[in-house]
Amino acid sequence: MRPSLRLALLAPLLFASCFIQRDRINTRIDTAGYETLTPGESTADDVLAALGAPMDVVQIGRRSAWRYDFTEKKDTAFFLVVLLLSHSDTVQDRVWVFFDEDGLLTHAGATMEGGDAEYKLPWSD
Repeated sequence: MRPSLRLALLAPLLFASCFIQRDRINTRIDTAGYETLTPGESTADDVLAALGAPMDVVQIGRRSAWRYDFTEKKDTAFFLVVLLLSHSDTVQDRVWVFFDEDGLLTHAGATMEGGDAEYKLPWSD
């Protein structure tokens, strides 16, 4: 095989690249802290101690709701001259807590998947 042909066949590999990236929005929500909260018993001060300051506070008449969020995104990509293969995995923790007019916790709900984001090769399942 001629050297120029070999170089032409290997050139795409010389320009190949890959990257890994992670983005986080806010800090992880403390699952153990969330599990200590009990509707009808926990107060707004208990929620602050367990979870910290909320991301959003919504007033519903004299009642209120607090929202906590954490998002993690992991990206991987492989670039070969004109071909880009990529994978992106975005997961989120979200907690809503609801208080009555006296600051007593009435309801709480959570989705805790923020730690499940994965780096994967673009062609893997």
